[in-house]
Amino acid sequence: IRCCCCCRCRDVERQAACLQTEQPCVPVSQHIPSGMWFIRDACGIVCGVITWMLVFYAEFVVLFVMLLPSKNLTYSLVNGTVFNTLAFLALASHFRAMCTDPGAVPTGNATKEYIESLQLKPGQVVYKCPKCCSIKPDRAHHCSVCKRCIRKMDHHCPWVNNCVGENNQKFFVLFTMYIALISLHSLVMVVFHFLYCFEDDWTKCSSFSPPATVILLILLCFEALLFLIFTSVMFGTQVHSICTDETGIEQLKKEERRWGKKTKWMNTKAVFGHPFSIFWFVPLTQPGKAHGKAESYQYVV
Repeated sequence: IRCCCCCRCRDVERQAACLQTEQPCVPVSQHIPSGMWFIRDACGIVCGVITWMLVFYAEFVVLFVMLLPSKNLTYSLVNGTVFNTLAFLALASHFRAMCTDPGAVPTGNATKEYIESLQLKPGQVVYKCPKCCSIKPDRAHHCSVCKRCIRKMDHHCPWVNNCVGENNQKFFVLFTMYIALISLHSLVMVVFHFLYCFEDDWTKCSSFSPPATVILLILLCFEALLFLIFTSVMFGTQVHSICTDETGIEQLKKEERRWGKKTKWMNTKAVFGHPFSIFWFVPLTQPGKAHGKAESYQYVV
């Protein structure tokens, strides 16, 4: 589910003396965020809890319905190790995407005094967000759920209860990829288990009764198929956005491109870090931003 919550208008300040607001902006020091980033949105919290519950349900069915009752120890060990590893990486990616600051712009700094301190040259302009009273960097958009301007905001995703932006896009991409992989893996195992039970006695292929086993497997099959399609589409759109260096909001609003064009490989390194390593696929590490990171504030001439 993609909810693009962005500001539809921008106030342009051509000179520091032209800055006027209906209510005075609170100084920046009073808006410094805490170390833990978490959005207190009821819908997002519910969606996040549902996500973890669905993964735990798949874990329960895979282990206690299909793998533990299996007579093939090698089959159970290999598939159990693969599934649990992917499930751990998926949940870790979800947690990092949810609790990482996506690139929030400091609020309350669009004051007359602060803009005067920037010493803008003639012809330079800065954008001011009228909702959070902040100087808005180029390519930043305001999210009505987070109540902040987010740098390179792609969209607000209720499933991770956070915006997908400059600092957490890697974790969101890994989350969609690992959910798609465990969905595919569990779907394949369900098919093999059904075939195995049809050839053997149903009472011997599961520790549950045959009706309960069928219901649990059908529910898992439906869940896996649904989320395989959903996360695969989301993963594909994210990869396309990274390669083209154009966020979902920019594509939706068809904004004029004012930033330099880079190669697909450079765009990928800007999201996942530089240089390429196995840590690209590990959600426990924050990607380095030595290459491709935008400046805190970009002024348009």
